[in-house]
Amino acid sequence: KIVQVALIKYSLFYNHLKNIEESEGGLDKFTKSYKTFGVNQLADGGIYCKEWAPGAEAVFLAGDFNGWNPFSHPYKKLEYGKWELLIPPEDGQSPVPHGSKLKVVIRAQNGALLYRISPWARYVVRDEDKVNYDWVHWNPPQSYIHKNPSPKRLKSLRIYESHVGIASPEGKVASYKNFTYNVLPRIKDLGYNCVQLMAIMEHAYYASFGYQVTSFFAASSRYGTPDDLKEMIDVAHSMGITVLLDVVHSHASKNSEDGLNQFDGTDSCFFHSGYRGTHQLWDSRLFDYANWEVLRFLLSNLRMWIEDYRFDGFRFDGVTSMLYHHHGIGTGFSGDYNEYFGLHVDEDALCYLMLANHMINTLHPECITIAEDVSGMPALCRPVAEGGGGFDYRLAMAIPDKWIQIIKELKDEDWNMGNIVHTLTNRRYEEKYIAYAESHDQALVGDKTLAFHLMDAEMYTNMSVLMPLTPVIDRGIQLHKMIRLITHALGGESYLNFMGNEFGHPEWLDFPRIGNNESYHYARRQFNLTEDDLLRYKFLNAFDRDMNKLEERFGWLASPQAYVSEKHEANKVIAFERAGLIFIFNFHPYQSYVDYRVVAFKYKILLDSDAGEYGGHQRLDHNTEYFSEEFPHNYRPNSIMVSKLFGRLFGVFLHAWVHCYTLTPANKLHL
Repeated sequence: KIVQVALIKYSLFYNHLKNIEESEGGLDKFTKSYKTFGVNQLADGGIYCKEWAPGAEAVFLAGDFNGWNPFSHPYKKLEYGKWELLIPPEDGQSPVPHGSKLKVVIRAQNGALLYRISPWARYVVRDEDKVNYDWVHWNPPQSYIHKNPSPKRLKSLRIYESHVGIASPEGKVASYKNFTYNVLPRIKDLGYNCVQLMAIMEHAYYASFGYQVTSFFAASSRYGTPDDLKEMIDVAHSMGITVLLDVVHSHASKNSEDGLNQFDGTDSCFFHSGYRGTHQLWDSRLFDYANWEVLRFLLSNLRMWIEDYRFDGFRFDGVTSMLYHHHGIGTGFSGDYNEYFGLHVDEDALCYLMLANHMINTLHPECITIAEDVSGMPALCRPVAEGGGGFDYRLAMAIPDKWIQIIKELKDEDWNMGNIVHTLTNRRYEEKYIAYAESHDQALVGDKTLAFHLMDAEMYTNMSVLMPLTPVIDRGIQLHKMIRLITHALGGESYLNFMGNEFGHPEWLDFPRIGNNESYHYARRQFNLTEDDLLRYKFLNAFDRDMNKLEERFGWLASPQAYVSEKHEANKVIAFERAGLIFIFNFHPYQSYVDYRVVAFKYKILLDSDAGEYGGHQRLDHNTEYFSEEFPHNYRPNSIMVSKLFGRLFGVFLHAWVHCYTLTPANKLHL
């Protein structure tokens, strides 16, 4: 049945691709439509305009350039609902000056005149005294020129999930410039090799976190200009940092004045009409992926972000909503294959995703794509040629849910080692997963970060090194390190962290809105906390940095899945081998062990959560080398006695040969 479905999926994809080749002159030309649709400057200084508005009776261009005369510049009607307009140059100069405002004027079927922003607009801004965004023609005399090549395709990703607007301790909307010069060096220092940017596609409502997109081809102007973003990406590339865009093609804002909704005066155009065209939970519009012009729009959108801004790939948001007609609403996924194959699957959306990945892989094979899918759709991260979805990675979304569930519902002594290991290793064979202990989802208002779950109100009073180390803070700091490392080392083929969470950022995220009196207090990242030597945040920050640097040195994310040699329920110990390292975790809340036997050959400590620089208790000697003996243990011929394994401790050990290794767990030995 699975093979049959793969063949059917590939057949749908192939037919779409064949039609594009025959009707549009190839995928390359079809996906370059961002250079002809919208308003584009010609070499002679003239302006060429093109729109798709199948429900319009007439189309005009108005703006500062013609005194906002709604009828002086009519478009010519073409086939298939397209309209075009050519405005000749004036004395060799553009008739539409850079920085001038524009609107597409649609005469609807009922005779009404609708002033719209072009779906292909590259720059939109909002004046402080206005509610809606304005379309501004962006054609500067000298655009930013990229100076640095994109980094080579990474074998594994250490992703720093980021939001430009909150990337400052100050209570304001931060800028691209701030991110370029203040945040990128921090990301580099922490050992992350990839930054994933949220909320870049323009969105009228700041508090939507960027997920209610209004202008798909416009970089958000609230942070700066398009050139500022290009410079930011260029500087990241100079540091060897890959830059991914969090792209939202699963739905669109319902805004019509400054969004795609009802662009031509009808309920459809880019979207399904009626009930099918609205997401019942998100209150947003749903694309009609079977529509030829929607495919042109979305595929060209991806290509524009790659070629104009030099993004190195995408994290596709809301893939589960795209894949199924039920959008995942009120639906659980147990892994039964009937949940993935049937009439409830949106084949048009799936075919679009296959086309998108095929296009990216063909035209820009160095680019990376990630699927945010909670359902576990089989083969989503297998090549399109195999009938797969074509993504490189998928997010391991069960892992953060598991950690929150454990912390909220279980006492420390009731943690189930087998269940933790199962959640971290339960992934489809030869499909790559991005593991994470928490992302932006857990930081949003109404939820809590891991640090806040663990330490809660004591973070306000007891994070100073001048205060006694309380049991709550001690437990929180140790578990915060252990949870992140075991997720990093065991949970996938790449790793993700949301900005600030690496050092246990206090409180939550909440954007300015009516409900909080438009406050920016929670819409910021207090990086300054790590720079205060009197605060314990520096310990978590240092550990996160050294954890990433150790992975960079040994490459466990790009290595085969770990061999788990121990998951002892009574002792609360987990031990596993990956990339020539032995990881030992003692999750017992109070029990320490002396001469604890683990599988190993020879080892020395490389990373120890109990070290003083990480806020630990310094109970292990890092100068000692341990040698194994021919003593069978956990189905391995050699093992070793770890002299001390303290409670709530983990350790990472380097062994000399890829044979067996024995570790003596020191309770919660932090690797």
